[in-house]
Amino acid sequence: MYSHDMTSLPRTPTDSIPAARAAAAPPTLLPRSSIRLSSGDVAFVNEGAGDAPAALFVHGVLVNADLWRNVIADVADVRRCVAPDLPAHGATPAPDADAAAAVLSLNGLATMLDELCGRLGLDQVDVVANDTGGAVAQVFAARFPGRIRTLTLTNCDVHDNFPPEPFTPFVALAESGELGPMVAAMAADMAVARSEVGFAQGYAYPDKLSDEILASYLGPFVADQGKGLERFLTASSAEELVAVEPLLAELHAPAQVAWGTADIFFEPSWAERLRTMIPGVERVTLVPDAMLFWPDERAADLVPLLRDFWEAHT
Repeated sequence: MYSHDMTSLPRTPTDSIPAARAAAAPPTLLPRSSIRLSSGDVAFVNEGAGDAPAALFVHGVLVNADLWRNVIADVADVRRCVAPDLPAHGATPAPDADAAAAVLSLNGLATMLDELCGRLGLDQVDVVANDTGGAVAQVFAARFPGRIRTLTLTNCDVHDNFPPEPFTPFVALAESGELGPMVAAMAADMAVARSEVGFAQGYAYPDKLSDEILASYLGPFVADQGKGLERFLTASSAEELVAVEPLLAELHAPAQVAWGTADIFFEPSWAERLRTMIPGVERVTLVPDAMLFWPDERAADLVPLLRDFWEAHT
């Protein structure tokens, strides 16, 4: 193990439909394609060199694949970049209420990623994940280890820290049906969206978030008043994450952890916990003063970590 301290053309599957053609497409920034999977329609970004090794980017709650836009812009010369919108986020619709428990569990979302890779012909991928996407990625890597070329985990849920304690009031609001309308209302008030009750909890400089990116994140929650978001937040459990730890202990794919030190949800100690849990972890990088969504806000710090790690393991 070693430490690292920090002081083309899109390819679209023939059975996919560019989301831009849809009349009611949400206001996302990067272009989307859409594919029908067993869990339903899934929208995804598909950028970069079509014949290059593929990277799979997995976002978390309240954002979407546009979180990765700045990273993708700087790695698309060496990777085919696939970034799905998780259900109820971005341009991927929420599942029906009767299917939500299965589709939106961590196991269901991991299965969705595996099916997406299969349908796109991606035998192996370099996984890059953040926030709840990191929990999904851990289950994906544990259950489908043959898909993993490399694994990069940024600030995310680990072990039983799911949801993290500061986020539990939001899950309670989701359970009571109160969170969705509040989040949907934020889409019409960018000042609130940038405030301490909004994205200031995950961004160090929320005032720099453009109206366009906030519309991308929040706009998709308006039509159903956040009901799909509420299902997403209440369908999965820490038990699913803890249950795969024995499988993660057998994962020997090259892995790295890159962690913002100013995250109010995931303290740096969780980065070290991942090092002990996953034998393939080769380095833990601490990113000073970075908050939860630093892969967007400080993409320039993440890109070199990805490029040299991928180069070492291609």
